[in-house]
Amino acid sequence: MSDYEADEMMSIAAARALKDVNACFVGIGLPSTGANLARRTYAPDLVLVYEAGAIGAKPSRLPLSIGDGILGETADAIVGVPEMFNYWVQSGRIDVGFLGAAQIDRFANINTTVIGGDYDRPKVRLPGAGGAPEIAASCGEVIVIVRQSTRAFVEKVDFITSVGHGSGPGDREKLGLRGKGPTRVITDLGVFEPDPQTKELVLTQLHEGVTAEQAQENTGWDLKIARDLKTTEPPTQDELSALRELVAAT
Repeated sequence: MSDYEADEMMSIAAARALKDVNACFVGIGLPSTGANLARRTYAPDLVLVYEAGAIGAKPSRLPLSIGDGILGETADAIVGVPEMFNYWVQSGRIDVGFLGAAQIDRFANINTTVIGGDYDRPKVRLPGAGGAPEIAASCGEVIVIVRQSTRAFVEKVDFITSVGHGSGPGDREKLGLRGKGPTRVITDLGVFEPDPQTKELVLTQLHEGVTAEQAQENTGWDLKIARDLKTTEPPTQDELSALRELVAAT
């Protein structure tokens, strides 16, 4: 039996993914946990950028929202929202966009808008887009972090809030999107990457103790599995301590 939780493995895998990144546009929730852990461990110089205008935020705890005062208090600079998106995001100045999702499909399109029914009368109305569509369109690349289940990993999202790879190769280029789009999806079960030719998500890594059968059971489509499927290195004690201190301070 492991001495860590699946969510802890997910957050640590996310932090490791930011090891060589200079600037990251951070969503609230799971993305913020991974990004702030990265700054405390692998990437102390990582510039954290938040939608409300904080650039270079260094919060001592996890922010509760994009407007949390601790982001402004610890930032290197604060800019207006129009400048944030027009100058920093749309021009491609941010290396990585770090996003969550309510639903994600086989081509890494993200839904954070509505579940079930139609747009006007959904079963569930979610918080909505925020800045995610622009982040997904224009950041150098996108990393998505989401708990894996058949509710979240669906054959086709109910609404495309943020374009991943559309319906396959060439779609981002047709839409004139600047960035590479999603290059990695990190879950509590493993890691997925888009196939270079088809752009469909492929399971490339399983967290320790997780089986490919479990990953398939929690995926709403016929999952493609890499031939050289790897196992995630388990968390070190230093990683776990840093993560637990961060969470405890919140």
